This record gives sequence, C-alpha cells and structure tokens, in this order.
Amino acid sequence: MLSNLTDTYQIILASGSPRRQQFLKDLGLPFRIQLFDVEEIYPEDLFKNEITEYLSELKSKPFDETLKDNELVITSDTIVWFDNKALEKPKNEQEAFQMLKALSGQMHEVITSVCIKTKQHTETITDTTKVYFSEVSDEEIQYYISNFKPFDKAGSYGIQEWIGFIAVEKIEGSYFNVMGLPIHKLYKYLKTLA
Repeated sequence: MLSNLTDTYQIILASGSPRRQQFLKDLGLPFRIQLFDVEEIYPEDLFKNEITEYLSELKSKPFDETLKDNELVITSDTIVWFDNKALEKPKNEQEAFQMLKALSGQMHEVITSVCIKTKQHTETITDTTKVYFSEVSDEEIQYYISNFKPFDKAGSYGIQEWIGFIAVEKIEGSYFNVMGLPIHKLYKYLKTLA
C-alpha cells in the first residue's frame, strides 16, 4: 500500500527494538537499520509527551549531516507516565520490581513519539494510551522479571508478554502504541508522503 513511498524513499529505522522492526516488516515496508549512540537526556522541566517528542527528535539529529535526498529516517521514543513522572527502562532487577509494584492496581499512560525525517522536512507524531493494571502480587512480579527480563522496556513491562496477560484489565487507545509504535498514525502520515 505504500509502494509509491518506497519508490521515492529508502527507509531507515533508527531503532534496536525488535518490536518496532517487526511492525515495519508487517506493514510490508523495506527498511535498513542504522543506529547512532545517542545519550537520552532531556531537560527536567519537560512533561509527558514533551519528553518523548524531544527524545525522538534528538535520536534523529545525527542523521542531519548524512541523510540523502531519497532517504527517510524513523526514530521513536516511548515512556510510561505514572504519578507525574516518566518511567523509562529499568537499570536493574530492583528498579524493575519497584516500577511494577507501583503500577499494580493503578492506571498509567504509555506515550510514544515518532519522528519522521527527510532532507526537506521533519514531522513528529505522538500517541497516548491509558493502561489499567489489576493488583499483581510480589511473587508474580518476581516471576515476570526473572523469566522475561524486561530491562529494555519502558515501565519494566511488555504488554504482549506474560505480565500483560495477567495484569492488564483494559486499555483506552492503541494496543500497538503500548508495544512501542503507534503504527496506525505512522501509516497514515507515511501515506501523505507517498
């Protein structure tokens, strides 16, 4: 469906996330992966989607010098927003446990921003999903961390994994956004470029 786009642009995905890579494959988009080491630090006064928009754009900056006329780069950032702060990827098992313990029985928001950059134009799109967790026991949290090692995931969990099966009571918004890419919004925007 996006063949006109791929006739015009070579797509670069600047993400090591297997989930984001799979999404683009499932959309039928040919792409190559190119990563730059970017220190993901943002100003402390940023709030909610300002954080993900800032970081997704920051990840696209290294391409400013190298991007060719026929290339399009996609960068992305996801946070879990809870209790007026961003929960990012846990540094260790203890931090993962604390995050999941805090989310137990509560509602949180998952915010993802995607920056789409060509030589001529940069666009950032954002999506927010509300996720409602049931109460989860310490044993269940420990089991999940030990078996699934969610250290590459914002908020210490993947909705598509065991913890998602047992803890997610309902969501309001896009399921795929919680997995790390608001694919419906990305597709809609890419169609405007095709």
